[in-house]
Amino acid sequence: MSLRQYARHRGAALSAVQKAIKSQRIATLPNGRIDSDAADTGWKRNTRAYAPAVTRRPEPEEDEASPFGASQYTKARAVREHYQARLAKIDYEERVGKLVSRDEVTVAAFTKARTVRDNLLNIPDRVAAMLAAEDDPTEVHQILADEIRKALSELSGDHLG
Repeated sequence: MSLRQYARHRGAALSAVQKAIKSQRIATLPNGRIDSDAADTGWKRNTRAYAPAVTRRPEPEEDEASPFGASQYTKARAVREHYQARLAKIDYEERVGKLVSRDEVTVAAFTKARTVRDNLLNIPDRVAAMLAAEDDPTEVHQILADEIRKALSELSGDHLG
């Protein structure tokens, strides 16, 4: 078995196993691995009885190992709860009419802009003959200003589209 596996088997730290090998209290096989039965015998025979064994918390088995600890889980859950609360608030505000869909706003803005454009582009068709007949620049200005105000006034009175 490997050094780590033997350390788990003994309930000792990996450094304690490495120290035992270095001090020749236990032997390794030629390939560097450890025969657990022979190493257990050597460990008992070559270790003083009064020396406290260095123990450490056993590592979880490979299938039990998790990349997330309890604190990461708690943080992840808090983040999840925060976003769920924000989504619930958005859903509520949408249902009570405080929020509208971005697509609805985009369509309404496009429609309003098209109406403004059409009304302003229709001014020359309506006043071209009147302006051609006028010689006074002040009167031409007044006719144009009146038509622009009329077009904008029609648009401002139409709040819902």
